[in-house]
Amino acid sequence: QKNSCVLPEDLKNFYLMTDGFQMTWSVKTDDTPMPLGSMVINSVSKLCRLGGSSMYTLPSAPTLADLEDDTDEEGNGDKPEKPHFDSRSLIFELDPCNGNGKVCLVYKHAEPVVSPDTEIWFLDRALYWHFLTKTFTAYYRLLITHLGLPQWQYAFTSYGVSPQAKQWFNMYKPITINTALLSEEADSFVNKLDPNKVFKSKNKTPVLKKKPPSQPPGSQKSHTNMTSAKTSSLAGNSSRK
Repeated sequence: QKNSCVLPEDLKNFYLMTDGFQMTWSVKTDDTPMPLGSMVINSVSKLCRLGGSSMYTLPSAPTLADLEDDTDEEGNGDKPEKPHFDSRSLIFELDPCNGNGKVCLVYKHAEPVVSPDTEIWFLDRALYWHFLTKTFTAYYRLLITHLGLPQWQYAFTSYGVSPQAKQWFNMYKPITINTALLSEEADSFVNKLDPNKVFKSKNKTPVLKKKPPSQPPGSQKSHTNMTSAKTSSLAGNSSRK
């Protein structure tokens, strides 16, 4: 009522179930837990509007609207129209991103009447806008899919995540950090399993019996002579008897 706008249906249903969402997870390094992932959806009371007031308490201090850069105006190719910090748009902070930027719910057409159409955008620390999703439900799926890894929103920017964050991506979300390779080669990350090779029975190798070593011809002849001599001696003894 304060900002004369209505929440989108999916976000309204989310807030009817829970007033915000926060989940963090850690990894162990040298048996010491280190916070790593963070997934946050601000509560209704923290759904603050951006651009409506000055960033400083000094008189005549600049606002976000004064700092807005209109040099890269919208309408370039297939790029969606960017939000504005002035009265043309209504912008609300969904996630502070641990100081790495802001995920915002954007009503891009606020004049003369606030349009019910909303989008989710990422505002980086240099005050550049990056489109994320058209609906809150799609953004929520992205948030869960990326496990709340540090700076995961920068994967949707032209300059990507930092080298340190890329190491965490390679460890926990390797497919996400290699999206270009995945789009070029659809089967590059498919686990190709050949059941014929996996469940193939192993053929037992036949055990070869060792043949006795062959005797040389000379030894065979001497063995034959000794046998004939023994036979003749036995025959002589029997005749004497």
